Amino acid sequence: MRAFVGAAVQRPSTIGAMAPTGARVARLLATITPSTREAVVVELGAGTGPVSDAVQDRLRPGSRHLAVELDRDLAEHLRATRPRIDVVQGDAADLRRLLDAAGVGAGEVDAVVSALPWTLFDGSQQERILDQICAVMRPEAAFATISAHPSSFFPAAREFRHRLHERFDEIVVSRTVWRNVPPARVLVCRRPRLRVLP
Repeated sequence: MRAFVGAAVQRPSTIGAMAPTGARVARLLATITPSTREAVVVELGAGTGPVSDAVQDRLRPGSRHLAVELDRDLAEHLRATRPRIDVVQGDAADLRRLLDAAGVGAGEVDAVVSALPWTLFDGSQQERILDQICAVMRPEAAFATISAHPSSFFPAAREFRHRLHERFDEIVVSRTVWRNVPPARVLVCRRPRLRVLP
């Protein structure tokens, strides 16, 4: 918690959250992690690691878990506290390049889980990250992300949902987890539509 508070106070526009993801929301996000076979799972906006722990609880031996974190201090915290995870410091908007450098090619990812603050991103940034996500996923893979309840009524949130529907064949919305700070739902998106990136 100390690492999160320090980063949030110093770089609020980068962190974009008022508290780490709660355990129940973390477990909901992690449900898309394959638990019966080896898999490649990518986590975006790993922060201090609550979602990382939930993903690790489901992973089979031999799997890869890559955690992408923009904030340098939080990335170092993850490396120090969770050595089983491949921590990648960088921007999710450069996901393909980051994964290529880590030895994971396009179309090789089985699940993407995200705690990114989507409503803080402008439309072009949302689109770029979502297109990168679709480009790295297997056809049968799933993408799960958080929708904070208070902000779900904002225009930026509605536009984000529209962009999800453009890029995925199915979107399933969980019930609101009221005990999370802030209350949140999890969106599970399946069957990414093929998008050609430059």
